[in-house]
Amino acid sequence: MRSPQESRTLELVSFGAPITLRDGSHVRVRQIRGSDKELLLRGFERLSPDSRYRRFLAPIPELTEGMARYLTEIDHHDHEAIVGLDEATGDGIGVARYVRDPERPEVAEVAVTVIDDWQGRGLGTSLLEVISARAREEGITTFTALLLATNEEMMDLFRRLGPVRIVDRETGLVVIEMPIPAIGLAPALTKLLRIAASSDVAVPLDGARR
Repeated sequence: MRSPQESRTLELVSFGAPITLRDGSHVRVRQIRGSDKELLLRGFERLSPDSRYRRFLAPIPELTEGMARYLTEIDHHDHEAIVGLDEATGDGIGVARYVRDPERPEVAEVAVTVIDDWQGRGLGTSLLEVISARAREEGITTFTALLLATNEEMMDLFRRLGPVRIVDRETGLVVIEMPIPAIGLAPALTKLLRIAASSDVAVPLDGARR
């Protein structure tokens, strides 16, 4: 059964929940929309070749129109994506997403991407915490991820949420599996969720972008 806090996550991220990162930067996190293709493409252009390779495990010089559709036109149930926006500019600066395993509906593959000049500020952790809350709302209890064996930054990100189990290894790749924690949202979002849970409607967020 969903807790009142969990049941409000969807309402908040549909508007754009404000979060302050550990370096004081202000961002908003919300669900990705079909109209976000240009936002996604601009963010992809700001990724270094190394960051693109770590995300897609292949050299990807550009996002095709088909890839942009797949990444933005989603059902928010079996496929969810949360985008981070720079509060000052509205630019997309990071994305976390899960895709449910059709053969194991309680399991989903998760991925987190943050543009290079926003890495190291805590945005990846915040996005992972929010996508975890959304996954639990949709009945997902376990995340899997396919990573480069050398991607220690992403391994550390997952370890912050809980124990990580290495399921399989291939040449240069690691498949990990981890239970999604029941609690683990960023403090700023947790406070908003607590306020929302005590009311009958979602918390109005000043300046939320539609």
